[in-house]
Amino acid sequence: MYREYLEFAKEIAIYAGKVMMEYYHNDIDLNYKEDKTVVTLVDKKINRYLIKQVKEKYKDHSVSGEEERFNQNSEYTWVCDPLDGTGMYVNHIPVFVFSLALVHNGEPIIAVVYNPTEDKIYTSIKGKGAYCNNTKISVNKKQLGDLGYKTNVEMFNNNIIDEIAVIKELKKLSEISSIGSVARSCMAIATGDFSCDIFPGTVHGNCDIAASYLIVTEAGGKVTDLYGNNQRYDTDIKGAIISNGISHNQILEIVRKYII
Repeated sequence: MYREYLEFAKEIAIYAGKVMMEYYHNDIDLNYKEDKTVVTLVDKKINRYLIKQVKEKYKDHSVSGEEERFNQNSEYTWVCDPLDGTGMYVNHIPVFVFSLALVHNGEPIIAVVYNPTEDKIYTSIKGKGAYCNNTKISVNKKQLGDLGYKTNVEMFNNNIIDEIAVIKELKKLSEISSIGSVARSCMAIATGDFSCDIFPGTVHGNCDIAASYLIVTEAGGKVTDLYGNNQRYDTDIKGAIISNGISHNQILEIVRKYII
């Protein structure tokens, strides 16, 4: 059954990629959510398509989309960020992906992240490893302080952590970036190109992290909330630290100093 779920998720991802690229080079009508982040017709179109397909194929499942939800109070929930990196997308910067996970009782069991600009599809089934275009992937073995250790820090306006203070301390030990798409950053961790991501998102944050959680952990990495705890991914989260696992506790110690 897991394989069937994965194929379903991949079909949704390919559709999402086509929609993204159809509108990518056009001027895009923008709306702003309460947290001042951008939402587009592309986000909404993909989110609604997912709900339609789930209703048709898995009537007893729920959908937790970043833009719209279909709540059946099921133990199975499809958790989706239809366009992660919307801010980059609307400025025609090719750093954006589609992210989808099937979560069972709070734990991701199927994950797909699709990067349409490179035609790279990252997939995972719980307990079966992580793959990019069917080639197995794994995290790097770098420790914090090693040459080439890269940390992506997501910037939010929700006063969860003082990101500037975190960056100021971390830059002594790590290269720092903020590429504008947490799921794309996490895929770089899963393939060994990055080593860590600090994500302060909370409300709907599960939509950003659920698929990345499974892919990164199946690639040998580690994912916790900002306090070092495991968490459910069918509801709002308490941020996330995503890493190759080796210096995870050191990153947590630094972040804890600057939690507001």
